[in-house]
Amino acid sequence: MHVVYNSFNGRFSDNPRALHERLRDRPGTEHTWLMDPAHAAAFPPGVRTVRFDSPAARDALESADLVVANTHTEVDWTKAPGTTYLQTWHGTPLKRIHYDVLLVPPGRLDYLDQDIARWDVLLSPNPVSTPRLRKAFGFDGRVWETGYPRNDLLVGPSAGDVRAAVRSELGLAGDERAVLYAPTWRDDEKYDESLTAVPLPLRLGKAAALLSESGTPHSVLARTHNMMTERSHAEVAPGVLDVSYYRDVRELYLAADVLVTDYSSVMFDFSLTGKPMVFYAYDLDRFRDEIRGFYFDLLPQAPGPVVRTEAELLDTVLHLEPQRWAQRYADFRATYGGLEDGHATDRVLDQLGLS
Repeated sequence: MHVVYNSFNGRFSDNPRALHERLRDRPGTEHTWLMDPAHAAAFPPGVRTVRFDSPAARDALESADLVVANTHTEVDWTKAPGTTYLQTWHGTPLKRIHYDVLLVPPGRLDYLDQDIARWDVLLSPNPVSTPRLRKAFGFDGRVWETGYPRNDLLVGPSAGDVRAAVRSELGLAGDERAVLYAPTWRDDEKYDESLTAVPLPLRLGKAAALLSESGTPHSVLARTHNMMTERSHAEVAPGVLDVSYYRDVRELYLAADVLVTDYSSVMFDFSLTGKPMVFYAYDLDRFRDEIRGFYFDLLPQAPGPVVRTEAELLDTVLHLEPQRWAQRYADFRATYGGLEDGHATDRVLDQLGLS
């Protein structure tokens, strides 16, 4: 059996990685990953890769028995009879997606629809997301509500050991408070080709310095969205670690003590850790009403404070009140993470007949 994996157009991460880690030692199984050279260092030794934009990628896909992807596979290929294409997708949607978005370049959805037509199965992380995913993609095939394989790590027995190892790898001291800053992307910025650089809306060096003035050392782990990695860059400053090219964000969830995001789906996965979140929603009205749109109102459901300014953000991070948000946090996790019990990978492999 030949399994071909695509995570975020060439990274070794996410749901495909979690499934690969369970299948890699399966007898009679060959594995090939689509690889972006900018992320080649994240692939372990011995993992077979082909460049995402090469003829070899098309050849791999056309020879696959099973394709596992977490996003649209933007390669022109013909799916062979008998091939199963498992689309895991990459997050619970707060932001509207595909046919539901407010802004989209002409022809973009038509091109992506060619990939959707190849899907055999779509994973859903929770019952709330299933009808949203079906409608947004116009997908009438099989949907498996399994939870996300990538999240098994977050609630599994090795979480503590992984946290310690990743913090050591990043050089974080035992008493150092790690703030993971992981914003989403803006469609108008992504598709404006005149913008060669898109500055982050948070002054990371200043944030790290001001937070550390509290007497507790702080580091800001800055992870730009995979759609913006080439144009948005973390500044070089004391206390700032650019983890945009770090192999897998789920390990960063464990290493971090606090998450700062805006409207990214990282909020749903991070909630499984039980650690505090702050929502830096500096452009909330514009993002909701003009750029992308939401599937639900963030303000009454957010499992943590929603702030609008940098000053308010830093003050909130310094004076977190987890107990104030405990009930809403629990409700959020129950709604969106009820299937995340550490056995999502088992359920997916069972459905595939590969357990």
